[in-house]
Amino acid sequence: MVSSLDDPKRWAELDPQNMRSLLSAFPKQIREAWHLVQGLELKVDFPIASVLVSGLGGSAIGGDVVRTVTAEVLRVPLLVIRDYGLPQFVNSKTVVFACSYSGNTEETLSSYEQARQAGAFIVCISSGGALAERARAGGFPLIRIPAGMPPRTALGYSAIALLGSLHAIGLVSDIRESVEETAELLSSLVLRYAAAVPEQSNKAKTIARGLHGKIVAIYASSGRLEAAAVRWRGQMEENGKNLAFHHLLPEMDHNELVGWRYPEDALKKAGVVFLRDPEDHPQVQRRFDFTREMVAESAGVTFEVWSEGKSLLARIFSLICLGDFVSLYLAHLNSVDPTPVDAIELLKQKLRA
Repeated sequence: MVSSLDDPKRWAELDPQNMRSLLSAFPKQIREAWHLVQGLELKVDFPIASVLVSGLGGSAIGGDVVRTVTAEVLRVPLLVIRDYGLPQFVNSKTVVFACSYSGNTEETLSSYEQARQAGAFIVCISSGGALAERARAGGFPLIRIPAGMPPRTALGYSAIALLGSLHAIGLVSDIRESVEETAELLSSLVLRYAAAVPEQSNKAKTIARGLHGKIVAIYASSGRLEAAAVRWRGQMEENGKNLAFHHLLPEMDHNELVGWRYPEDALKKAGVVFLRDPEDHPQVQRRFDFTREMVAESAGVTFEVWSEGKSLLARIFSLICLGDFVSLYLAHLNSVDPTPVDAIELLKQKLRA
């Protein structure tokens, strides 16, 4: 019997806007984004004291990736802000990246105005909208990325644009090798997880099958894979329309681990994914082993997936790529179109009223 995840007719019905093609274009997007920032000139003539990335949802996750990738080389703090306001320390020695794919995210526009009033150096990353207009009017650099896709599918553009900008202002060294490796690895992975690959040979479909009908918990290390965990949670929710949550080790072992006891019946309806990286702290590696063993006694199902690749950028994106396809197949199993986010659009309408 053919698996429902392998039925082309079913895919045509459930994915009319072709989210599967957008996910398969991930490596192409990485390459295009890298080409976009070649020769980028950002003239910063002051000693940079801090860097902030302002964004929400799919426009913020690129900041999470960049914060993790650059943590060991940046000599100034980099914060990702998901709110209407900015910290009081923002001033003329702060670089603020205002990231909004649509250009109309109200929280980011609010942060932009605060950054402008504080005298910060602002770089805008957007496909257009009000943010692009304000960047032009204010004389701030604008990195314009292609329009016409759901914001969460533009992660390659936002992450590489941020990395390229940090390189342009002299905060990180040349990242060409890592970007090229990431694009090559993703080219291989999207073929491995593609809808045409049968479920019995497709890791993404297998994991989605196990998570179907369950609340999804994602656990990762705080040092390297936080961005991947946040992305997995968001994609399970936006694409799969499936409730999910995440936590980070070692912190999870100091609180949430105790909660894996009650309510017993409900915990059997939880599916757990452990995101692993070979360069996590040795004690974190041991914690993962023991934690999975303990959680497995209560959870309905557990999966452990390891990052692939040499550079940290490639390893993070390898897990993001897998999670994206898992969310796609979870949407299929939930019999929903992965592209629309009706609840978010309804909320925006209510806020505008």
